[in-house]
Amino acid sequence: VQFVESGGGLVQAGESLRLSCSVSGRTLGSDVAGWFRQPLGNEREFVAGITESGTIERYADHVKGRFTISRDNAKNMVYLQMNDLKPWDTAIYYCNVGPSIPSLQVMTADFRSWGQGTQVTVSS
Repeated sequence: VQFVESGGGLVQAGESLRLSCSVSGRTLGSDVAGWFRQPLGNEREFVAGITESGTIERYADHVKGRFTISRDNAKNMVYLQMNDLKPWDTAIYYCNVGPSIPSLQVMTADFRSWGQGTQVTVSS
């Protein structure tokens, strides 16, 4: 499975970005999908997850109400709309898939590969 993330950039606090993730080598519709981030010097952490059909979404507490995950199974794409960005949202953002949202939340899914990620930098 390959992941190609895009859409990151340098923005000011309060602005928005929309990240995109193209998934290849696997039929996206059979997996739960999620976004993760890794701030410089820190471990990768869960940000948001969405079930196969898109009916259930879960978010990390620090992004609830600001970020929205979505997916387009026909296009094998996953998206992350990020509004009201904060300086502490600065990180490299990645997408991946797994068997369940809890497995993504606690980072226990069998993450066989990761993309290059997309850098998001939020200035104050």
